Amino acid sequence: MERPAWAPKGIDISVPSVSRIYDYYLGGSHNFEVDRDAARKAMEFLPGLPKIMQANRAFMRRAVGFAVAEGIDQFLDIGSGIPTFGNVHEIAQRADPGARVVYVDHDPVAVAHSEAVLAGNDRATVIAADFRRPREILTSPQLRETLDLDRPVALLLVALLHFIDDSDRPQEVLEQLRGALAPGSLLILTHASGDLMPAEPTEGVTGVYENIRNPLKLRGKDEIARFFDGMEILDPGLVRMPEWRPDIAPEEEDPYSFAGYAGVGRTA
Repeated sequence: MERPAWAPKGIDISVPSVSRIYDYYLGGSHNFEVDRDAARKAMEFLPGLPKIMQANRAFMRRAVGFAVAEGIDQFLDIGSGIPTFGNVHEIAQRADPGARVVYVDHDPVAVAHSEAVLAGNDRATVIAADFRRPREILTSPQLRETLDLDRPVALLLVALLHFIDDSDRPQEVLEQLRGALAPGSLLILTHASGDLMPAEPTEGVTGVYENIRNPLKLRGKDEIARFFDGMEILDPGLVRMPEWRPDIAPEEEDPYSFAGYAGVGRTA
């Protein structure tokens, strides 16, 4: 397999990556045949997976715009993935040129491509780190140089937590991250849910992700709501993605767009 010029040395391009599969769903070009093959297998069970990802990105853009309107000018996007059109820094800095953004991902391709996209942008950076190790994120010199944690920050966990098993203690990790943020900070979150998808196709998709050693944890709404414990969940609450402060009527959305929950919470 020929290694593209944009692929960092040292990564195994024969192993699928969640970030690159997501990039493929969104129509990106930073993925390999092994990623496309895994994505196509998953789409045999749920052909609307690209629609789900598009709804996820659309919610993220609306939530970032909302955060800026609420006076938030700092963003920490963990599990940010490979940059595509309409990234957090583009949305935030269009609304507020002084907005600052830190991206975090553990995929070398996502980090390398983010570095290229952010070249020359002194108000945005990317950190190679993993959600499961919050201390590495919070003590990173890049984060400390870019964000002022004494002021409110919008923490984005968009399409991330359903890849974090309960054994990795996501609630504890999230509490560590939130505990480092100033009062008035926001949590912007999406999460796929088995509540919203038919059982048989869902089992097929989860089987694909099991096979690539990135199992999905499709929590129910009550489980997802617990990630907001101790926070005020802002209107309209924890809802299906197209229903969160929509730009267009939800009934006009593709049915697959409703396969995940979205919400925004504020710390006291």
